[in-house]
Amino acid sequence: MNTSLIIIVSLIMVSLGPAPDKTPYRQPQLAVGQGKVAMAFARGGSVMIAFSSDNGRTFGAATKVSEAPVLATGRHRGPRVLFTEREIVVSAVVGNTLATGEHAHGLPTDGDLVVWRSMDRGKTWSKPSIVNDVPAAPREGLHSLVSDGHGQLAAAWLDLRNTGTRLYGAFSKDGGITWSKNVLIYEAPGGTICQCCAPVLVSTGVGEFTVMFRNVLGESRDLYTIRLKGGAVVSKPEKVGAGTWNINACPMDGGGLVYSGGQLVSAWRRGDEVYLSTPSAPETKIGAGVDIALAVSGERTFVAWQKGGKVSVWSSGKTVILTEQGGGFPALTGLPGGGVLAAWESDGAIRTQVLR
Repeated sequence: MNTSLIIIVSLIMVSLGPAPDKTPYRQPQLAVGQGKVAMAFARGGSVMIAFSSDNGRTFGAATKVSEAPVLATGRHRGPRVLFTEREIVVSAVVGNTLATGEHAHGLPTDGDLVVWRSMDRGKTWSKPSIVNDVPAAPREGLHSLVSDGHGQLAAAWLDLRNTGTRLYGAFSKDGGITWSKNVLIYEAPGGTICQCCAPVLVSTGVGEFTVMFRNVLGESRDLYTIRLKGGAVVSKPEKVGAGTWNINACPMDGGGLVYSGGQLVSAWRRGDEVYLSTPSAPETKIGAGVDIALAVSGERTFVAWQKGGKVSVWSSGKTVILTEQGGGFPALTGLPGGGVLAAWESDGAIRTQVLR
């Protein structure tokens, strides 16, 4: 048997939270750099972070980056984290007005995209810098943040500064201290892109990035990519996948995108099915579920999703179950030396597991 086709799951499952006051830990996001794995997540209005120094096998105690009156969470919202050569940068959409009742679409009236920086490996954090140049424009709460590894950062978010939802972005050349004038990345012909599917950014070179988002063209809501370079849009939108999804509603699921071996790899949901797109195949159905996450480690691609609280991970044609119930919103990141780390919500806590 070819053992490269087997996913090896570590015997150690790490669990963080919930908080002593039972406030749930939500929406984990992962990043690797500076010899560490970082996990950012939300705890009520608190932006939290925890670090692992042993490649994700264990994590230290979670600490607070900042506190906000209201923090956008749920349906792929929540904090993001990345490493540069010198800094750790965390971002989130925060506001001051609490919605009454269940509010599925971010924050009701305000909400800015802010970033915090740490120059001492997460011990202390700067005051927040605001990325958006129109107040409350990112209040939908869905955004992505990425570094090119050479000091330049890019952010993209669903923007509500005008009627309808548009895709906007901004760029930083100083590790997130200052940000460029906001750039309109895409405006759909019908006046709105998909209103609550998270965009995802990847770096494709020095000062070069690609963003994936769910578009609205007629009755179709499919994923598209756009290339960015030098702080500007440099390509027309390119559709992801071979099929199309005709749906008159937002599925609240934006998919995953990575740049590996000079090529884009993506995973996304269409209907109840999970698809993977690689340079050799425009789309391959690999499972059924929602809340897609993607990572690449060496020559292997890992895709995670959940269905009915069961969290699954696929790689090389094999699927393993990480939890049978109570799980949601998985995140993945590749690990130095091979394998990936998975993190997911689980009944108010966050659980992690190393996969190889």
